[in-house]
Amino acid sequence: MAEISSSIIRGYIDIMILFILKDGDSYAYEIGKRINEITEQKYIIKETTLYSAFTRMEKNHFADPYIKYSDSGKKRTYYSITPAGREWYETKCEEWNLTKDIIDRFTH
Repeated sequence: MAEISSSIIRGYIDIMILFILKDGDSYAYEIGKRINEITEQKYIIKETTLYSAFTRMEKNHFADPYIKYSDSGKKRTYYSITPAGREWYETKCEEWNLTKDIIDRFTH
């Protein structure tokens, strides 16, 4: 089976993360695990890629971080999607559907 090129998937990491955050706030480890599950392990996100995406999304105001403590007292940084993040996500999904439609015309 062919592997997904990291250069191709790179532009869609934020979409993957925001997709997960649309369903509720979460933290980096859990989001990474969900990405791996959703892709059925066909794409394994690297920790550095994940944290770079969070830094970028904070800077662009697509996700807001906050600290939350687990029942055992462990401190975690959670993220929530912002209205700007939801809007960007919707725009990028439309862009992806158009891109996919065009590329599909050349791959059949």
